[in-house]
Amino acid sequence: MRRQRKAKILATLGPSSSDATQVRALYQAGADVFRLNFSHGSHDEHKARYEAIRELERQVERPIAIMADLQGPKLRVGTLSGGSAELATGASYQLDLDETPGDGGRAPLPHPEIFATLNRGAHILLDDGRLRLRVEDCGPDYAETIVVTGGTLSDRKGVNVPNAVLPISPLTDKDRVDLAFALDLGVDWVALSFVQRPDDIVEAKRLIDGRAAVMAKIEKPSALQVLAALVEQSDAIMVARGDLGVEMPPEEVPGAQKAILSECRAAGKPVVIATQMLESMVNSPTPTRAEASDVATAVFDGADAVMLSAETAAGDYPVEATAMMDRIIASTEQTPAYQRIVHALHTDLEPTAADAITAAAAQVANTISAAAIVTYTMSGSTALRAARERPLVPILLLTNRLVSARRFALLWGAHCVHTDDVASTQEMVDKACRIAVQEGFAEIGDKLVITAGVPFGTPGTTNLLRIAWIDDG
Repeated sequence: MRRQRKAKILATLGPSSSDATQVRALYQAGADVFRLNFSHGSHDEHKARYEAIRELERQVERPIAIMADLQGPKLRVGTLSGGSAELATGASYQLDLDETPGDGGRAPLPHPEIFATLNRGAHILLDDGRLRLRVEDCGPDYAETIVVTGGTLSDRKGVNVPNAVLPISPLTDKDRVDLAFALDLGVDWVALSFVQRPDDIVEAKRLIDGRAAVMAKIEKPSALQVLAALVEQSDAIMVARGDLGVEMPPEEVPGAQKAILSECRAAGKPVVIATQMLESMVNSPTPTRAEASDVATAVFDGADAVMLSAETAAGDYPVEATAMMDRIIASTEQTPAYQRIVHALHTDLEPTAADAITAAAAQVANTISAAAIVTYTMSGSTALRAARERPLVPILLLTNRLVSARRFALLWGAHCVHTDDVASTQEMVDKACRIAVQEGFAEIGDKLVITAGVPFGTPGTTNLLRIAWIDDG
């Protein structure tokens, strides 16, 4: 199935989209990657969803990517007498390590790592930012605060500390169990929550050991301070606007999103825009105009993929939300402004043969009005380079590694085909032409631009560019 767009769609599976019929419907509506959210659901449920996706993959004979999204550390207050307490604006309120249930004057906060980072004037956010406290005095086991924004505080509500780098690993004991389970299943991507430092990604990669690609989720403003290093260490980035929007002013989130996109484009790393993109479609069959514009903005900015969360996992209209996302992307990419905007950011090439060949392929394809760029790749580095150029024509990615074909289903503009490797230039051309026709990218008389590496079958050796005409032979 050929998509009539270049940006990809991630769909989260959940109670609204768990069985094989629903998974197929989401795929047919436009989902390219399926997300298993390990913040919810049991291992048995995730396994059943994984198996439904792989069965669909066998039926449609198209590689499909599967992402395991780890929960990460969840910082929460403890319990309160009666289950809740009212915090009055302007009142004093204490947080401490005492596990005694809290009240209107104090609450337990069982996280010494938070107290270790606090200082006078720091802000603490409770319940997704609905309540805000300002620290007046603090120590290793307490914080005396003033309530800046009051309201009702309930048991176990979340805690955020903006701009603080907390001395904790992004991988909890639960995450390590979930990670081992997901890797044994065979997921293609692992999304790492609560990333603060490059070392967080290094730690995860050590555990994953090449069995999946790593996507770092940018959820804290402090991560923006080391963004370049996070992009360098990760295989892809997710702009997780939900938590990011809690810890920074809403008016700053769009600018942060564009900065992350720009950094990823420059590095040739895939970037996913996530959270509340079509949120109203959780309960409505149509989105708001603002939501449609939000999706379009991500596409104009050159995002590799956009993500549906509750819309497909728990919403009333999972298939409709996916189809709507598909239509918005396709319509945006067909506007006259799209090519001008998406190509406004064009990064400098590295002085390598692979970069030179890949950039030339995009230019040649545009000049001769080629039907597609056909890229042979093993490790996927050539595919990343091809997508970074944002060519006007589709990228037909041919690889003899199923893991690469699945992984790069996430990549902008890439239509991945798992096929045997080639042994000669003539076989390379013949196979490229045959598959381009079979997959619906070209017809008799069309031209293709083909890139590959010689000697064939050697990773990282892209050094060949060929123009081919498709004939009836």
